[in-house]
Amino acid sequence: MGRSSLGKPSLGLRAIVAGTIALVAAGLTLIGGITASITAKAMLEREIGGSLAGIAHSMMQKLDHDMWHRAVQVAVLSRLDSIRDPAQAQQLIDELTQRDPTLAWAGVTDVSGTVTAGSRGILVGRDISARPVHAEGLKGPFIGDVHDAVTLANLLPNPTGEPMKFVDVSAPLRDATGKAAGVLALHYSWTWARQAIATLAQPYADLQGLAVYVVSADRHVILGPDGSFGGELDLATLKTIGKLKPGWGVETWPDGVSYVTGAAPSTGVMDFPGFGWTVIVRQPAAIAFAPAATLQHGFLIAGLVFVILFSAVGWFAAGLIARPLERIAEAAGRLRRQEAGAAIPSVDGPREVRELARSLQDLVITLMRKDVALAKLQDAAHHDPLTGLPNRRFFENYLDVVAARPSEGALVVMGLDLDGFKPINDQHGHAVGDIVLKQTALRLAGCLRGNDVVARLGGDEFTVLIQAGAEAGRTGLDMAARLIEAVNQPILVGGHMLRIGCSIGLAHWPADDTDIRKVAEMADAALYVAKRSGKNQACVHGAPGARDSAVA
Repeated sequence: MGRSSLGKPSLGLRAIVAGTIALVAAGLTLIGGITASITAKAMLEREIGGSLAGIAHSMMQKLDHDMWHRAVQVAVLSRLDSIRDPAQAQQLIDELTQRDPTLAWAGVTDVSGTVTAGSRGILVGRDISARPVHAEGLKGPFIGDVHDAVTLANLLPNPTGEPMKFVDVSAPLRDATGKAAGVLALHYSWTWARQAIATLAQPYADLQGLAVYVVSADRHVILGPDGSFGGELDLATLKTIGKLKPGWGVETWPDGVSYVTGAAPSTGVMDFPGFGWTVIVRQPAAIAFAPAATLQHGFLIAGLVFVILFSAVGWFAAGLIARPLERIAEAAGRLRRQEAGAAIPSVDGPREVRELARSLQDLVITLMRKDVALAKLQDAAHHDPLTGLPNRRFFENYLDVVAARPSEGALVVMGLDLDGFKPINDQHGHAVGDIVLKQTALRLAGCLRGNDVVARLGGDEFTVLIQAGAEAGRTGLDMAARLIEAVNQPILVGGHMLRIGCSIGLAHWPADDTDIRKVAEMADAALYVAKRSGKNQACVHGAPGARDSAVA
């Protein structure tokens, strides 16, 4: 340190250059680090929250579909002539009880409520006319919400010793005149819901601290971790989600811990409106956002290293380096202001000055690469890791894009579900099932044109969006036929020749509705019509019947 002409201490050139470069490096690092950290944390919150909401939605759909399928099964069985004969009914009930471990008890009553046939002979001859499963079943198909065991609590085996819970399904038995002559009643053990949730949660076993709750319409826990049953959950997230749309939030639970909370309400299936349940999936915020904290620490360390590096470089600069340093400082200011086209220039001068310019350029490139890495993370969040196809999140965003550009042409929306895939998973294992899903995804993608889209929504459920012109109806049916034919081709896996099929539901936008999401729902509804009509075929929304619009 020297002295000025006034006798005051003045910094030497080396100290000025070193200090200036240190400030520039610190400024660039601080701006880039803070911006990247905030962006990364915000993106991570959205991705994790949306992911948990998506998991909750999948689980809620599984519960709704299971109850709907049970109601359909009971409605079909109630129409059998043999079910009205006590001996034949007993034989059928025994077979049902043996085949379905979640079926706690099944029985047939006469019109007065007396049980004429029952699982393992339980309740035969007893009067259950006061129970809703009989009283409501006489009126028509009935699905009862989860409830405590009353009459059956002391009659059914209970190896776990836990309180027994049931959901009831019943349907009237009608005589030749169509008058109710009795009821077919089934009590399903509440363990089916726990098993369904556990199965769907298995792929997410690596997510630490993940917990799943099912709450009733009055916000009481009906399924959750040990000790939570019956408790009330008054969460802000439950108050903000839509009636038919999942949502998420970050909030403090009654235990005082902050959690990322995803929730999805019951939407029902077909004519089953649902029970008003909500599935909640949570993860401790400290665990969920740990990568963001690690990224912030990395930026701080990198910034410190860069500041030290450039201070050392500046210390060895002298003399004629002032001018190139001014150019570098000016460029750094433009970068700090985030001006378009700003960059650290290459300058002439001593080796140290040229090295300084190159190092600053490397710093900017490093920060840009981190931005690119963040963009790649966001892209990965929009694709299914198994098949490589776009995922549900991509599909939802794509619908928003389509809705924002209604003048860019018509679309055929297809809901596609594989037929016969579950038996392959059960018989050959999930590894073989994954191979079948990958092969199917390749075949679906191979049938499409460059501007068409296929996405995997989850499990064996896909959706296809076809760009169509004036002949949208014919284009959709032609493409559906190609997709069915491609999926029907055999798949050779480990010496096994496997075959699956697919059912397809079609709807047209904007012909069927100007709301693209409603059109997607129409396609999904048409898909279920195709399944009920025999599977491995396509059905167009709004057609007079499945056969009129089916493509085998």
